[in-house]
Amino acid sequence: MAKILTVTNQKGGVGKTTTCVNLAASLAATKKRILLIDMDPQGNATMGSGVDKHGLENSVYELLTGDCSAAEAVIEKSPAGYDLIGSNGDLTAAEVELLQLPRREFRLKMALKPIEDQYDFILIDNPPSLNLLTVNALSTSGGVIIPMQCEYYALEGISALVGTIDKINKRLNPDLRIEGILRTMFDPRMSLTKDVSDHLIEYFGDKVYRTVIPRNVRLAEAPSHGLPALLYDKNSRGAVAYLALAGELIRRTKQEQKQNNELQEA
Repeated sequence: MAKILTVTNQKGGVGKTTTCVNLAASLAATKKRILLIDMDPQGNATMGSGVDKHGLENSVYELLTGDCSAAEAVIEKSPAGYDLIGSNGDLTAAEVELLQLPRREFRLKMALKPIEDQYDFILIDNPPSLNLLTVNALSTSGGVIIPMQCEYYALEGISALVGTIDKINKRLNPDLRIEGILRTMFDPRMSLTKDVSDHLIEYFGDKVYRTVIPRNVRLAEAPSHGLPALLYDKNSRGAVAYLALAGELIRRTKQEQKQNNELQEA
């Protein structure tokens, strides 16, 4: 069964979509079966995967409202190398329509059930807000990856997000937990970066990924070409960093599976 991970932060501009697209491409490069789901009406992850969001026959909108199945919504082997369920501005209307539908917080979870076993990892990109779309993603996932810049305002934002995750865990999804904290746009030359990074490690411990994502021009340029950095410039610092993150995520997952197996045997 797939490991389902939501990439989210209520603060905008921290690299959520960049992380989703580049982590998906890096995991796919290791021969893992990957599905990326774009839950943001802006459709940036869709465009960054090389798919025209305006030309989608079926999108997350149709999936959530029940107008198509997950199999019908999946775009197999996008130009970025992984499967994709895309989105566009139509998804904005889904929030209003979801209010009228049964089990509105679990629409995504129910829709994905038939195809979960086809993937090793399912990554979900989210808008920078806590709305019904994000709640659907959190209700579906086993873990949350939180990308954040090392600045003091980000520390305040992550505190609110941790509270949100705790509430979802208690009310909707008892399996939900923080998978990892990812430091993005990292500049080691700044003392503030080091201070905030130290605070994160002190509070979250080994939940903080050892991999850091540097500020990198190639990461910023790649979306305009509809490509992840790995396919745009595989030797760039950004591409190498996301490959390292994929490796770290795979190692953590194997260790977690090993521990679970030992507990079951005991």
